[in-house]
Amino acid sequence: MPNIPSAQSPLYRIGAVSKATEIPVSTLRIWQTRYGAFTPAKTEGNQRLFAEHDVSKALLLKQLSGAGHGIGSIARLDLAQLRQLCHADHQAQAPQAMAQPVSLAVSLAVVGLGLANRIESRQFAGVLSQHRIQVTDVMDDLAAALHAPLSDKPQVLLVQVNSLQDTVLASIQALLQRQPFAQTIVLYHFAPDRVVQAMKLAGLTVRRNPISDSELAELLQSILFVDRDRAQAFGHQGSVIAGRKYSDETLRRVAGISTNVLCECPKHVAELIAQLASFEAYSQECLNKNTEDAHLHSYLRAISGSARSLFENALEKIAQHEGIDLRESAQLNAPSQHHSRR
Repeated sequence: MPNIPSAQSPLYRIGAVSKATEIPVSTLRIWQTRYGAFTPAKTEGNQRLFAEHDVSKALLLKQLSGAGHGIGSIARLDLAQLRQLCHADHQAQAPQAMAQPVSLAVSLAVVGLGLANRIESRQFAGVLSQHRIQVTDVMDDLAAALHAPLSDKPQVLLVQVNSLQDTVLASIQALLQRQPFAQTIVLYHFAPDRVVQAMKLAGLTVRRNPISDSELAELLQSILFVDRDRAQAFGHQGSVIAGRKYSDETLRRVAGISTNVLCECPKHVAELIAQLASFEAYSQECLNKNTEDAHLHSYLRAISGSARSLFENALEKIAQHEGIDLRESAQLNAPSQHHSRR
């Protein structure tokens, strides 16, 4: 009997793996036969059939061997070990990178092996040439993600599923409870409108497949600070815009505080945040619908998201100074008299 994986596993001939990874067929054969890097299935006609995880491994081996690791010492490592080695290399290079005007680094946890392979390919890196993408964690599906140990707090969660159901939203929310990602992007093929809307209201970025490399790159760029130096000057760590901290209801409550005691700052800042969040969402919708102007809408979303995040930080400082409770479920506290501006 030929050793063929289940029909649910995507299978690739060696030529397809070579094209996807830009590794010569001859090299893949040497890595397999001499170093035991892969154990592909074979058809009755003795054709090699590589699985998705083999594509992942080939990409990682290519990256590590290019960085100076001997193929003989890494060929038999599993995917988790290879990713840890890549991560160690990135950390070792970090001090040198910080001293130079290099591109922004974004760390991703990816649910979906095929999606991870796509992001780690040289083709996608070329599309996203202004930024560095570091995939720190890869999980086959959401069930695995809920139990997988995550490394070093990745900034973005990128999820690919076939269909969106209530159970998908529940799983993502459970994962976010465990790991507070700055942004979450969900790619799907099929979904009821109510689930899509529920995910958007929960602060997730939702996009329907198929999505091209350029569209995915624009989507990632739309959640990045457009000015990292300025963002860090205002207390932001990393390059990813944080998701919304406050709901429209909380902002309305803050804006409605009596101004007999307080100055107008809470009202004005809360209204600004609401307006910026609205424009941020509008820019995202334009990004989804109009691929011709995707770069412009990506930039506009990044601008509005950066400003919204900075004003949320400002609102926290105002709330602390004026004795305002910003918790979503809390009633706003009356400010004490010693904060009077009148």
